[in-house]
Amino acid sequence: MLKSLVNKYNIAGPRYTSYPTVPYWNSNTFSVEKWKTSLVRSFKESNIEEGISLYIHLPFCESLCTFCGCNKRITKQHSVEEPYINAVLKEWYLYLELFSEKPKIKEIHLGGGTPTFFSPENLKYLISEILNTSELALNYEFSFEGHPNNTTSEHLQALYDVGFRRVSYGVQDYNETVQKAIHRVQPFENVQKATELARNIGYTSVGHDIIFGLPFQTLEHVKTTILKTKSLLPDRLAFYSYAHVPWIKGNGQRGFQDTDLPSASLKRAQYELGKTLLAEVGYEEIGMDHFALKTDTLYQSMENGSLHRNFMGYTASKTQAMIGLGVSSICDSWYGFAQNVKDIKSYYGLLKTDTLPVFRGHILNDEDLIIRQHILNLMCRFKTVWGYKYLNFDALPDTLIQLKEMESDGLIEIHTNTIKITEKGKPFVRNVCMAFDVLLKRKQPDTQLFSMTV
Repeated sequence: MLKSLVNKYNIAGPRYTSYPTVPYWNSNTFSVEKWKTSLVRSFKESNIEEGISLYIHLPFCESLCTFCGCNKRITKQHSVEEPYINAVLKEWYLYLELFSEKPKIKEIHLGGGTPTFFSPENLKYLISEILNTSELALNYEFSFEGHPNNTTSEHLQALYDVGFRRVSYGVQDYNETVQKAIHRVQPFENVQKATELARNIGYTSVGHDIIFGLPFQTLEHVKTTILKTKSLLPDRLAFYSYAHVPWIKGNGQRGFQDTDLPSASLKRAQYELGKTLLAEVGYEEIGMDHFALKTDTLYQSMENGSLHRNFMGYTASKTQAMIGLGVSSICDSWYGFAQNVKDIKSYYGLLKTDTLPVFRGHILNDEDLIIRQHILNLMCRFKTVWGYKYLNFDALPDTLIQLKEMESDGLIEIHTNTIKITEKGKPFVRNVCMAFDVLLKRKQPDTQLFSMTV
């Protein structure tokens, strides 16, 4: 039965870190001035109560991992660090000019690339300068992505000193054949050392990222990786499907042949096996592809209804405004999105002219805002409701008709004004969200834009 459902619903679809999804942003109605207006509105509405979030993209890596779909620049020249950090701070100062009061920082996340490419001193300087121009919100949470091979005690201590208490390490898979195929060779001992270093310094949440569906990966590989992970007991886990999108990311995902990848049914079997093994040791499934121990804030946020999803993935709390700094970063004011240029030279050039380095975006209309809330509900709480004026939209009857087949397959339950995704349907949450995605239905792409949903 599971295999037939996988075959039926394994189609290309968005991961819904935003709605509208990036390919459906309307550039005709977007301008940087409109983006600024939307951000100032959001800041005024939410800064006092919530604060804001910052995502800072640090793109440099010393070597290329062929599974990675992120914006990165490969170099071993660490002289690039200081100019880049100064540019990020310049961008931050431009945003500060828009606000009538100091922002309260609720979340900071350092992503990449490889944030630990940067020296501990430079990372500490970057964060200290941002904090010197802002205030801290209550229950703030700072996190960063660490590479197990180069995250040192000095990195961990420097970031701990400026408020970081959460770190996530990219593990992917412990099998050497798989690691060589994705050009990410890191022994278990390196992950163990990095995990223990963080805990000894005082980090309260250590996460591991594990991927299934990688080239040459078998069920036994997944089992071995999960069992080794259980021995370290990270506080939270991202256990997600490899997104094979070489048509977007170019040669970075061409380090192996398509025939080397597991089939859709094997990928789903890998997921089910991993999920079972994780449940045995006490991990709870959070949203899509995430797991956490009951002591972690991610689980607690799911329980109290505050779990949120944005371009940083799942977060334990919501801020209406999220500012993305650095090349390719995406900002979110709830009312609009804005993405920075992806080329470092262009990024530097715009900042030298005191110009926000935004090259595209989208201003949400009333329909967008309603559908965005429905998709957010489904991704974070596996259910959504309507019946209130602010959650109704013209295409809702057609959406419900489209969902009838999923109801017949036992993936969802449809009530008078509620949809609930069943336990059986959780692996297909992206498919449920697609039924609400009116932009996707109005204009099906001519070429494949998204990874497969399974």
